[in-house]
Amino acid sequence: MGWDSAIKVSVIVPVYNVEQYLEKCLLSLVSQSLQEIEILVVNDGSKDASQQIVEEFQKKYPEKIFSLNKENGGLSDARNFGIDRANGQYLGFVDSDDYVSESMFEEMYYLAEKHSAEMVICNLQKVDEKGNITQQLTQLPGFPEKIILDNNLSVFSDISYFACNKLFRRDLFNMKRFKKGIHFEDIELIPQLLLECRVLSFTPNYHYQYLERAESISKTHTRKGLDILKAVETVSENFGKSRFSDQVSVLKNFQMLEGVYTFLAYLAFVKKEEDFYFMSEELDRFRKAYGLKIKDILQYNRFGKNYLLSLPIRKKIYYILSLLKLRKIVRLLTMKS
Repeated sequence: MGWDSAIKVSVIVPVYNVEQYLEKCLLSLVSQSLQEIEILVVNDGSKDASQQIVEEFQKKYPEKIFSLNKENGGLSDARNFGIDRANGQYLGFVDSDDYVSESMFEEMYYLAEKHSAEMVICNLQKVDEKGNITQQLTQLPGFPEKIILDNNLSVFSDISYFACNKLFRRDLFNMKRFKKGIHFEDIELIPQLLLECRVLSFTPNYHYQYLERAESISKTHTRKGLDILKAVETVSENFGKSRFSDQVSVLKNFQMLEGVYTFLAYLAFVKKEEDFYFMSEELDRFRKAYGLKIKDILQYNRFGKNYLLSLPIRKKIYYILSLLKLRKIVRLLTMKS
């Protein structure tokens, strides 16, 4: 693994058949106000014109864009391939159909250095294919710029575990990598990295633009969603070995948000009836294994407010019926929408 103190940030961009979106993504990265940056574009066996686009950018910006090619191995594998070849003091991850603000990495690098933070988090927003903002995802409402984790461990169970809106000090990855061959690799790894941190930093700027592609919204959800539960199980095991192992309520909150609410959000779009019922039973098993009572799940607070009450009425009804195991009614409701 290389290291070059002259490069402040390495941005890793996995690419797989994204010719339609890649130019906008790369333009946002070569336009960064932070100059000491390298952009590692990892072509994960694309079969479209993605590689030609990368090569055009590499010719135009030879000091910034570095093209890496590998056989198809999935998102985790592509990210790990980039990590192994990164030279920067900090690492960032940008998905190739998304784009970022011009000052994203300059501000996040500045905050990391200012506060000696191992991880920096920014807000992000969902955009449609025309660039219209469809949803703002506020990450740490009301939190200061510097967050000492030992004094604010609720952050562990409250934040969203996207890799893409964070900057990581490279040594967090000395012993850790994204797990290959799974879905929801961010939920599996990022909490483990957070447990290694002492200081986090946060900017409320909406630097990251997350593209909600029309075809990805309607894609079929399958039993792959069970990887959410496996990811939470892995994190729970690591939490038990961490310096926070006695903070049982924080771990339970994490299990409720990611293992129950995130999983149920995925389950709502599972089309096959047998998969829906099988996955529902797996959720019951998961809840029993960790002693997560329905009453506690309904009362779960995120950022000091009841999570369920903060949701739109349709989602409230869906979650309550699901938790009460009224699955035939849930199935009828989700199939109609």
